[in-house]
Amino acid sequence: MRYLKYQHESATHYGVVEGETIHELEGSIFGQHAKTGRTVLLGDVKILAPCEPSKIIAAGLNYHAHAAEVRKTAPAEPLIFLKAPSSVIAHGEAVVLPTTEHRTDHEAELVAIIGKRCKRVKRESALDYVLGYTCGNDVSDRTIQRSDGQWCRAKSFDTFTPLGPFIETGIDPGNLEIKCLVNGEVRQHSNTSMMVFNLQTLIEVASDAMTLLPGDIIMSGTPENVGPLKSGDVCEVYIEKVGTLRNPVIFEG
Repeated sequence: MRYLKYQHESATHYGVVEGETIHELEGSIFGQHAKTGRTVLLGDVKILAPCEPSKIIAAGLNYHAHAAEVRKTAPAEPLIFLKAPSSVIAHGEAVVLPTTEHRTDHEAELVAIIGKRCKRVKRESALDYVLGYTCGNDVSDRTIQRSDGQWCRAKSFDTFTPLGPFIETGIDPGNLEIKCLVNGEVRQHSNTSMMVFNLQTLIEVASDAMTLLPGDIIMSGTPENVGPLKSGDVCEVYIEKVGTLRNPVIFEG
């Protein structure tokens, strides 16, 4: 099933997408819900971010080739960090560069959206707590990342977590093609099977430390060939069976 959060005629809804048609839902996608019988065309709505996470949990150096390109050893256990929820934006919204003097990179990532409250889950049952999957871009100010010596501020600027456009359910997250394109040029190209730690392990480790709530997200790390963004670029994250997240990049001065 493909869910979408959208705005139509000043009202916000979740819907089920079938082709170019959205079937409006009542209730919560994190609980009981049903179709209302009302429909609208995909092209007639404003697409919103797929969820409002209480926390963004991200994994660093979680692809072997990415660890190698930054001259790091792949971690022996998941390297977990947090991003500010206020950094989330939707498909089509602009990534705003706070300065043109810093290097700011794209990072294409598969994102899991938690569907049920959970704590200390085991990896064998971890995917039972996932509602579905979406595309994410862990935009990162490398200049600040190097100067701070850690990642939170560099990855938490407003607009630095594009998500969407859809929540796709019922797929295997362990073997999906993933790409990042900038202005139509392929920058990153890999497969989620190349992760150091799979999503089940990331959820187990994250939920051992903190309670995961419906709508929280797990960003599973990025493959190799991260690269800089500049004002005027259009960045796309494509994930097989999930969709394409597209965001322009601007500098407002």
